[in-house]
Amino acid sequence: MPDPSPPARFLSVGEVARRSGVAVSALHFYEAEGLISSLRSAGNQRRFPRGVLRRIAVIKVAQRAGLPIRRIRAALAELPGDRAPTADDWRRMSTAWRADLDARILELTRLRDQLDGCIGCGCLSLADCPLRNPGDRLQAGGSGPRLILAEPADPA
Repeated sequence: MPDPSPPARFLSVGEVARRSGVAVSALHFYEAEGLISSLRSAGNQRRFPRGVLRRIAVIKVAQRAGLPIRRIRAALAELPGDRAPTADDWRRMSTAWRADLDARILELTRLRDQLDGCIGCGCLSLADCPLRNPGDRLQAGGSGPRLILAEPADPA
């Protein structure tokens, strides 16, 4: 006999993990990064609103598309936190992400087309290396690993 009681308004972290297919540790990470939020029960246990399942679905699709956490966070921050993203919300987010994806696809296509001339050369600083130093623009800075010394780590 089916249970006639209404579904619970809030889900435990274990229920969210089971229903979303995301590890509990990933849920903790998403919460720490401000992508999802929970309430605390009287026993200090996390309780998530049911709409978090759709937010997690959006996060997983965005991650699969290669979007950095900071871009996902910015998109989700524009949504009300008290409800699941709607189809209109998804259209706005995916439209905004399309330009980024198109630019990355173009860059990856260029990279793929340039690989034939660079495999095995190991130069990374010669005038004809189109991958890391097009036009030998780094030679003005002197010898040494200019790119490695100057590149900050990407926080996302």
